[in-house]
Amino acid sequence: MPTLDLAPASVADYRRLAERRLPRFLFDYLDGGAYAEVTLARNVRDFERLALLQRILKDVSARSTATNLFGAEATMPLALSPVGLSGMMARRGEAAARRVAGAFGVPYCLSTLSVCSVEETAAAGSGPLWFQLYMIRDREACADLIRRAKAAGVSVLVLTVDLPVVGTRYRDVRNTMSGGGNVWTQLRRGLISYALHPGWTLDVGLGGKPHVLGNIAPYVKSASTPADFSAWANASIDPSISWADLAWIRAQWGGLLVIKGILSPEDAVEAVKHGADGIIVSNHGGRQLDGVASSISMLPRIAEKVSGQTKLFIDGGVRSGQDILKAMALGADAAMIGRPWVYALAGAGEAGLLNQLKALHGEFSVSMALTGVTETHQISRSVLDLGAAGGI
Repeated sequence: MPTLDLAPASVADYRRLAERRLPRFLFDYLDGGAYAEVTLARNVRDFERLALLQRILKDVSARSTATNLFGAEATMPLALSPVGLSGMMARRGEAAARRVAGAFGVPYCLSTLSVCSVEETAAAGSGPLWFQLYMIRDREACADLIRRAKAAGVSVLVLTVDLPVVGTRYRDVRNTMSGGGNVWTQLRRGLISYALHPGWTLDVGLGGKPHVLGNIAPYVKSASTPADFSAWANASIDPSISWADLAWIRAQWGGLLVIKGILSPEDAVEAVKHGADGIIVSNHGGRQLDGVASSISMLPRIAEKVSGQTKLFIDGGVRSGQDILKAMALGADAAMIGRPWVYALAGAGEAGLLNQLKALHGEFSVSMALTGVTETHQISRSVLDLGAAGGI
Protein backbone atom coordinates (compact mmCIF):
# COMPACT_ATOMS: atom_id res chain seq x y z
CA MET A 1 0.00 0.00 0.00
CA PRO A 2 1.43 3.42 -0.92
CA THR A 3 2.47 5.68 1.90
CA LEU A 4 1.99 9.41 2.05
CA ASP A 5 5.73 10.21 1.85
CA LEU A 6 6.00 8.66 -1.63
CA ALA A 7 5.12 10.32 -4.92
CA PRO A 8 1.46 9.70 -5.79
CA ALA A 9 0.97 7.44 -8.80
CA SER A 10 -2.73 6.55 -8.83
CA VAL A 11 -6.15 7.96 -8.01
CA ALA A 12 -6.03 5.97 -4.74
CA ASP A 13 -2.80 7.77 -3.78
CA TYR A 14 -4.35 11.19 -4.38
CA ARG A 15 -7.39 10.13 -2.36
CA ARG A 16 -5.12 9.50 0.63
CA LEU A 17 -3.48 12.89 0.21
CA ALA A 18 -6.89 14.57 0.09
CA GLU A 19 -8.04 12.71 3.20
CA ARG A 20 -4.98 13.90 5.10
CA ARG A 21 -5.33 17.53 4.00
CA LEU A 22 -9.10 18.17 4.13
CA PRO A 23 -11.18 18.74 7.26
CA ARG A 24 -13.17 15.57 7.94
CA PHE A 25 -16.56 16.99 7.02
CA LEU A 26 -15.31 18.13 3.62
CA PHE A 27 -13.55 14.86 2.83
CA ASP A 28 -16.68 12.91 3.79
CA TYR A 29 -18.82 15.16 1.61
CA LEU A 30 -16.50 14.50 -1.34
CA ASP A 31 -15.85 10.82 -0.72
CA GLY A 32 -19.22 9.59 0.49
CA GLY A 33 -22.39 8.29 -1.09
CA ALA A 34 -26.04 7.73 -0.22
CA TYR A 35 -27.18 5.44 2.60
CA ALA A 36 -25.00 2.31 2.88
CA GLU A 37 -22.95 3.34 -0.20
CA VAL A 38 -23.73 0.11 -2.05
CA THR A 39 -23.93 1.82 -5.43
CA LEU A 40 -20.81 3.87 -4.69
CA ALA A 41 -18.88 0.62 -4.28
CA ARG A 42 -20.52 -1.02 -7.30
CA ASN A 43 -19.43 1.80 -9.57
CA VAL A 44 -15.77 0.96 -8.93
CA ARG A 45 -16.10 -2.80 -8.46
CA ASP A 46 -17.92 -3.39 -11.74
CA PHE A 47 -15.12 -1.73 -13.69
CA GLU A 48 -12.65 -4.02 -11.89
CA ARG A 49 -14.66 -7.08 -12.91
CA LEU A 50 -14.16 -6.32 -16.61
CA ALA A 51 -11.11 -8.07 -18.04
CA LEU A 52 -9.06 -6.71 -20.91
CA LEU A 53 -7.89 -9.03 -23.68
CA GLN A 54 -4.17 -8.72 -24.34
CA ARG A 55 -3.07 -8.94 -27.98
CA ILE A 56 0.45 -9.39 -29.36
CA LEU A 57 2.55 -8.68 -32.46
CA LYS A 58 0.50 -5.70 -33.54
CA ASP A 59 2.31 -2.63 -34.78
CA VAL A 60 1.46 -0.14 -32.02
CA SER A 61 4.48 2.10 -32.48
CA ALA A 62 2.32 5.05 -33.51
CA ARG A 63 -0.73 5.72 -31.34
CA SER A 64 -3.14 8.60 -30.92
CA THR A 65 -5.40 9.09 -27.93
CA ALA A 66 -7.01 12.21 -29.41
CA THR A 67 -10.72 12.51 -30.02
CA ASN A 68 -13.28 15.14 -30.93
CA LEU A 69 -15.91 16.16 -28.41
CA PHE A 70 -18.62 18.46 -29.78
CA GLY A 71 -16.31 19.96 -32.37
CA ALA A 72 -13.36 20.49 -30.04
CA GLU A 73 -10.20 18.39 -30.14
CA ALA A 74 -9.43 16.65 -26.87
CA THR A 75 -6.14 15.07 -25.81
CA MET A 76 -8.05 11.96 -24.80
CA PRO A 77 -11.71 10.88 -24.47
CA LEU A 78 -12.14 12.38 -21.01
CA ALA A 79 -13.92 15.31 -19.36
CA LEU A 80 -13.96 16.59 -15.78
CA SER A 81 -17.39 16.12 -14.20
CA PRO A 82 -19.15 18.85 -12.23
CA VAL A 83 -18.53 18.57 -8.48
CA GLY A 84 -20.30 20.92 -6.09
CA LEU A 85 -18.30 22.89 -3.51
CA SER A 86 -15.01 22.15 -5.29
CA GLY A 87 -13.84 25.59 -4.27
CA MET A 88 -13.94 24.42 -0.65
CA MET A 89 -11.65 21.47 -1.43
CA ALA A 90 -8.88 23.63 -2.89
CA ARG A 91 -8.30 27.37 -3.13
CA ARG A 92 -10.66 28.72 -5.82
CA GLY A 93 -10.89 25.08 -6.89
CA GLU A 94 -13.15 25.48 -9.91
CA ALA A 95 -10.94 28.14 -11.47
CA ALA A 96 -7.89 25.96 -10.78
CA ALA A 97 -9.53 22.94 -12.43
CA ARG A 98 -10.43 25.06 -15.45
CA ARG A 99 -6.79 26.14 -15.86
CA VAL A 100 -5.45 22.60 -15.64
CA ALA A 101 -8.10 21.02 -17.88
CA GLY A 102 -7.54 23.67 -20.54
CA ALA A 103 -3.76 23.28 -20.41
CA PHE A 104 -4.03 19.49 -20.66
CA GLY A 105 -6.65 19.56 -23.38
CA VAL A 106 -9.89 18.16 -21.98
CA PRO A 107 -13.27 19.80 -21.23
CA TYR A 108 -14.15 20.98 -17.74
CA CYS A 109 -17.78 21.04 -16.58
CA LEU A 110 -18.63 23.60 -13.89
CA SER A 111 -21.29 22.81 -11.28
CA THR A 112 -24.20 25.14 -10.56
CA LEU A 113 -23.22 24.76 -6.90
CA SER A 114 -19.66 25.95 -7.33
CA VAL A 115 -17.77 28.42 -5.16
CA CYS A 116 -16.31 30.20 -8.19
CA SER A 117 -18.89 31.76 -10.49
CA VAL A 118 -19.12 30.85 -14.15
CA GLU A 119 -17.65 34.26 -14.97
CA GLU A 120 -14.61 33.75 -12.71
CA THR A 121 -14.12 30.20 -13.93
CA ALA A 122 -14.34 31.14 -17.60
CA ALA A 123 -11.75 33.88 -17.17
CA ALA A 124 -9.32 31.54 -15.40
CA GLY A 125 -8.29 29.45 -18.39
CA SER A 126 -8.93 28.29 -21.93
CA GLY A 127 -10.38 25.27 -23.68
CA PRO A 128 -13.92 23.87 -23.70
CA LEU A 129 -16.02 24.95 -20.72
CA TRP A 130 -19.29 23.14 -20.03
CA PHE A 131 -21.87 24.19 -17.46
CA GLN A 132 -24.00 21.86 -15.35
CA LEU A 133 -27.50 23.15 -14.61
CA TYR A 134 -30.00 22.20 -11.94
CA MET A 135 -33.54 23.26 -12.75
CA ILE A 136 -34.56 25.64 -9.99
CA ARG A 137 -38.07 26.73 -9.06
CA ASP A 138 -37.44 30.38 -9.82
CA ARG A 139 -37.57 30.29 -13.63
CA GLU A 140 -36.42 33.89 -13.93
CA ALA A 141 -33.28 33.09 -11.94
CA CYS A 142 -32.78 29.87 -13.94
CA ALA A 143 -33.06 31.75 -17.23
CA ASP A 144 -30.59 34.36 -15.99
CA LEU A 145 -28.14 31.64 -14.98
CA ILE A 146 -28.35 30.16 -18.47
CA ARG A 147 -27.80 33.61 -20.00
CA ARG A 148 -24.74 34.12 -17.82
CA ALA A 149 -23.30 30.77 -18.90
CA LYS A 150 -23.84 31.66 -22.55
CA ALA A 151 -22.25 35.10 -22.09
CA ALA A 152 -19.23 33.51 -20.38
CA GLY A 153 -18.52 31.35 -23.42
CA VAL A 154 -19.86 28.00 -22.20
CA SER A 155 -20.10 25.62 -25.17
CA VAL A 156 -22.24 22.81 -23.71
CA LEU A 157 -25.10 22.95 -21.19
CA VAL A 158 -25.33 19.82 -19.03
CA LEU A 159 -28.75 19.40 -17.41
CA THR A 160 -28.64 17.13 -14.35
CA VAL A 161 -31.92 15.26 -14.03
CA ASP A 162 -31.30 12.70 -11.27
CA LEU A 163 -31.64 15.08 -8.33
CA PRO A 164 -35.30 16.13 -8.07
CA VAL A 165 -34.78 15.59 -4.34
CA VAL A 166 -31.48 15.24 -2.49
CA GLY A 167 -30.45 11.75 -1.42
CA THR A 168 -29.50 11.14 2.22
CA ARG A 169 -25.78 10.70 2.79
CA TYR A 170 -25.07 9.17 6.17
CA ARG A 171 -21.54 10.56 6.39
CA ASP A 172 -22.91 14.10 6.04
CA VAL A 173 -25.48 13.40 8.75
CA ARG A 174 -22.85 12.04 11.15
CA ASN A 175 -20.49 14.99 10.73
CA THR A 176 -23.38 17.53 10.65
CA MET A 177 -22.55 18.67 7.09
CA SER A 178 -26.22 18.16 6.24
CA GLY A 179 -27.33 20.22 9.22
CA GLY A 180 -27.66 17.55 11.92
CA GLY A 181 -26.81 18.40 15.52
CA ASN A 182 -27.12 21.74 17.24
CA VAL A 183 -25.16 24.83 16.32
CA TRP A 184 -22.67 24.36 19.16
CA THR A 185 -21.90 20.81 18.10
CA GLN A 186 -21.33 21.98 14.55
CA LEU A 187 -19.13 24.86 15.70
CA ARG A 188 -17.04 22.66 18.02
CA ARG A 189 -16.46 19.98 15.38
CA GLY A 190 -15.63 22.60 12.78
CA LEU A 191 -13.06 24.36 14.95
CA ILE A 192 -11.39 21.10 15.93
CA SER A 193 -11.23 19.97 12.32
CA TYR A 194 -9.79 23.30 11.20
CA ALA A 195 -7.13 23.14 13.91
CA LEU A 196 -6.16 19.61 12.87
CA HIS A 197 -5.77 20.66 9.22
CA PRO A 198 -3.75 23.89 9.30
CA GLY A 199 -2.60 23.62 5.69
CA TRP A 200 -6.17 23.68 4.41
CA THR A 201 -7.24 26.27 6.98
CA LEU A 202 -4.58 28.80 5.96
CA ASP A 203 -4.70 28.15 2.22
CA VAL A 204 -8.41 27.58 1.58
CA GLY A 205 -10.25 28.47 4.77
CA LEU A 206 -8.62 31.87 5.09
CA GLY A 207 -6.97 32.45 1.72
CA GLY A 208 -9.66 31.06 -0.56
CA LYS A 209 -12.51 33.42 0.28
CA PRO A 210 -15.21 34.35 -0.50
CA HIS A 211 -16.83 31.07 0.46
CA VAL A 212 -20.16 31.59 -1.26
CA LEU A 213 -21.73 29.75 -4.17
CA GLY A 214 -20.85 32.22 -6.89
CA ASN A 215 -23.40 31.09 -9.47
CA ILE A 216 -26.44 31.37 -7.24
CA ALA A 217 -25.30 34.21 -4.97
CA PRO A 218 -27.25 36.85 -6.97
CA TYR A 219 -30.51 35.01 -6.32
CA VAL A 220 -30.10 34.33 -2.58
CA LYS A 221 -31.16 36.69 0.17
CA SER A 222 -29.58 36.77 3.64
CA ALA A 223 -27.01 34.02 3.14
CA SER A 224 -23.32 34.28 4.02
CA THR A 225 -21.98 30.74 4.49
CA PRO A 226 -21.76 27.63 2.28
CA ALA A 227 -24.31 25.99 4.57
CA ASP A 228 -26.77 28.84 3.90
CA PHE A 229 -26.31 28.53 0.16
CA SER A 230 -26.56 24.73 0.27
CA ALA A 231 -29.80 24.99 2.23
CA TRP A 232 -31.14 27.38 -0.39
CA ALA A 233 -30.15 25.00 -3.19
CA ASN A 234 -31.79 22.02 -1.49
CA ALA A 235 -35.01 23.99 -1.12
CA SER A 236 -34.88 25.55 -4.59
CA ILE A 237 -34.15 22.63 -6.93
CA ASP A 238 -37.43 21.92 -8.67
CA PRO A 239 -38.80 18.36 -8.14
CA SER A 240 -41.56 18.97 -10.69
CA ILE A 241 -39.17 19.01 -13.66
CA SER A 242 -40.33 16.78 -16.52
CA TRP A 243 -39.55 16.08 -20.17
CA ALA A 244 -41.83 18.99 -21.08
CA ASP A 245 -39.35 21.42 -19.50
CA LEU A 246 -36.64 20.58 -22.03
CA ALA A 247 -38.30 22.78 -24.64
CA TRP A 248 -38.15 25.76 -22.28
CA ILE A 249 -34.47 25.08 -21.50
CA ARG A 250 -33.64 24.76 -25.18
CA ALA A 251 -35.41 28.06 -25.89
CA GLN A 252 -33.30 29.81 -23.24
CA TRP A 253 -30.05 28.14 -24.23
CA GLY A 254 -30.12 27.55 -27.98
CA GLY A 255 -26.93 25.48 -28.00
CA LEU A 256 -25.65 21.96 -27.34
CA LEU A 257 -27.62 20.24 -24.57
CA VAL A 258 -26.48 17.14 -22.68
CA ILE A 259 -28.68 15.23 -20.21
CA LYS A 260 -26.83 13.90 -17.15
CA GLY A 261 -28.24 11.19 -14.91
CA ILE A 262 -29.60 8.62 -17.38
CA LEU A 263 -29.62 5.09 -15.96
CA SER A 264 -32.26 3.25 -17.99
CA PRO A 265 -32.49 2.41 -21.70
CA GLU A 266 -36.06 3.77 -21.80
CA ASP A 267 -34.97 7.16 -20.48
CA ALA A 268 -32.06 7.23 -22.94
CA VAL A 269 -34.46 6.69 -25.84
CA GLU A 270 -36.71 9.43 -24.49
CA ALA A 271 -33.77 11.82 -24.21
CA VAL A 272 -32.88 11.23 -27.85
CA LYS A 273 -36.52 11.82 -28.85
CA HIS A 274 -36.32 15.17 -27.09
CA GLY A 275 -33.22 16.13 -29.05
CA ALA A 276 -30.44 15.59 -26.51
CA ASP A 277 -27.08 16.20 -28.17
CA GLY A 278 -25.51 13.92 -25.59
CA ILE A 279 -26.40 11.83 -22.56
CA ILE A 280 -24.32 10.94 -19.52
CA VAL A 281 -24.94 7.49 -18.08
CA SER A 282 -24.67 8.25 -14.38
CA ASN A 283 -26.08 7.47 -10.94
CA HIS A 284 -24.70 10.72 -9.50
CA GLY A 285 -21.62 8.96 -8.21
CA GLY A 286 -23.75 6.77 -5.93
CA ARG A 287 -24.91 9.87 -4.05
CA GLN A 288 -28.63 9.69 -4.84
CA LEU A 289 -30.56 6.40 -4.99
CA ASP A 290 -28.46 3.77 -3.26
CA GLY A 291 -28.90 0.21 -4.47
CA VAL A 292 -29.20 1.01 -8.18
CA ALA A 293 -26.93 -0.53 -10.80
CA SER A 294 -23.48 0.80 -11.54
CA SER A 295 -23.06 3.16 -14.45
CA ILE A 296 -20.76 0.78 -16.34
CA SER A 297 -23.20 -2.14 -16.04
CA MET A 298 -25.99 -0.06 -17.59
CA LEU A 299 -23.82 1.43 -20.34
CA PRO A 300 -24.01 -1.45 -22.86
CA ARG A 301 -27.80 -1.71 -22.53
CA ILE A 302 -28.15 2.01 -23.13
CA ALA A 303 -25.63 2.01 -25.96
CA GLU A 304 -27.60 -0.74 -27.67
CA LYS A 305 -30.61 1.60 -27.84
CA VAL A 306 -29.06 4.97 -28.72
CA SER A 307 -25.51 4.47 -30.02
CA GLY A 308 -24.90 6.65 -33.06
CA GLN A 309 -27.92 8.84 -32.32
CA THR A 310 -26.30 11.01 -29.64
CA LYS A 311 -22.96 11.46 -27.90
CA LEU A 312 -22.67 8.93 -25.10
CA PHE A 313 -20.68 9.58 -21.91
CA ILE A 314 -20.29 7.69 -18.65
CA ASP A 315 -19.72 9.09 -15.18
CA GLY A 316 -19.15 7.12 -11.98
CA GLY A 317 -16.43 4.67 -10.95
CA VAL A 318 -13.76 5.70 -13.47
CA ARG A 319 -10.47 5.41 -11.59
CA SER A 320 -7.86 4.75 -14.28
CA GLY A 321 -7.01 5.05 -17.94
CA GLN A 322 -7.90 1.39 -18.26
CA ASP A 323 -11.41 2.21 -17.08
CA ILE A 324 -11.69 4.77 -19.87
CA LEU A 325 -10.74 2.07 -22.38
CA LYS A 326 -13.32 -0.31 -20.89
CA ALA A 327 -16.03 2.34 -21.05
CA MET A 328 -15.33 3.04 -24.70
CA ALA A 329 -15.31 -0.70 -25.45
CA LEU A 330 -18.88 -0.86 -24.11
CA GLY A 331 -20.13 2.05 -26.18
CA ALA A 332 -19.08 5.35 -24.59
CA ASP A 333 -17.66 8.16 -26.70
CA ALA A 334 -15.81 9.43 -23.64
CA ALA A 335 -15.63 9.00 -19.88
CA MET A 336 -15.93 11.58 -17.11
CA ILE A 337 -14.26 11.77 -13.70
CA GLY A 338 -15.53 13.61 -10.62
CA ARG A 339 -14.01 12.54 -7.30
CA PRO A 340 -10.60 11.67 -8.84
CA TRP A 341 -9.86 15.17 -10.11
CA VAL A 342 -10.96 16.72 -6.82
CA TYR A 343 -8.80 14.27 -4.82
CA ALA A 344 -5.78 15.35 -6.85
CA LEU A 345 -6.51 19.07 -6.65
CA ALA A 346 -7.29 18.94 -2.93
CA GLY A 347 -4.32 16.73 -2.10
CA ALA A 348 -1.61 18.18 -4.30
CA GLY A 349 -2.87 21.35 -5.96
CA GLU A 350 -2.83 22.20 -9.65
CA ALA A 351 0.44 20.33 -10.20
CA GLY A 352 -1.15 17.25 -8.67
CA LEU A 353 -4.18 17.45 -10.96
CA LEU A 354 -2.00 17.89 -14.03
CA ASN A 355 0.13 14.91 -12.99
CA GLN A 356 -2.98 12.81 -12.44
CA LEU A 357 -4.31 13.64 -15.90
CA LYS A 358 -0.94 12.73 -17.38
CA ALA A 359 -1.04 9.43 -15.49
CA LEU A 360 -4.54 8.64 -16.76
CA HIS A 361 -3.37 9.46 -20.26
CA GLY A 362 -0.39 7.16 -19.91
CA GLU A 363 -2.52 4.31 -18.59
CA PHE A 364 -4.97 4.77 -21.44
CA SER A 365 -2.26 4.87 -24.12
CA VAL A 366 -0.39 1.83 -22.80
CA SER A 367 -3.63 -0.15 -22.45
CA MET A 368 -4.54 0.71 -26.04
CA ALA A 369 -1.17 -0.63 -27.18
CA LEU A 370 -1.42 -3.86 -25.19
CA THR A 371 -4.90 -4.57 -26.52
CA GLY A 372 -3.75 -3.94 -30.08
CA VAL A 373 -5.38 -0.63 -31.00
CA THR A 374 -3.73 2.59 -32.12
CA GLU A 375 -6.65 5.01 -32.58
CA THR A 376 -9.60 5.71 -30.30
CA HIS A 377 -12.09 4.97 -33.07
CA GLN A 378 -10.74 1.41 -33.19
CA ILE A 379 -11.77 0.65 -29.62
CA SER A 380 -14.55 -1.93 -29.49
CA ARG A 381 -15.61 -4.94 -27.46
CA SER A 382 -12.70 -6.79 -29.02
CA VAL A 383 -10.41 -5.27 -26.35
CA LEU A 384 -12.43 -7.04 -23.63
CA ASP A 385 -12.31 -10.68 -22.57
CA LEU A 386 -16.06 -11.04 -22.26
CA GLY A 387 -15.74 -14.71 -21.37
CA ALA A 388 -13.68 -13.98 -18.25
CA ALA A 389 -15.27 -14.97 -14.96
CA GLY A 390 -16.93 -12.08 -13.17
CA GLY A 391 -17.39 -9.89 -16.25
CA ILE A 392 -20.48 -7.78 -16.63
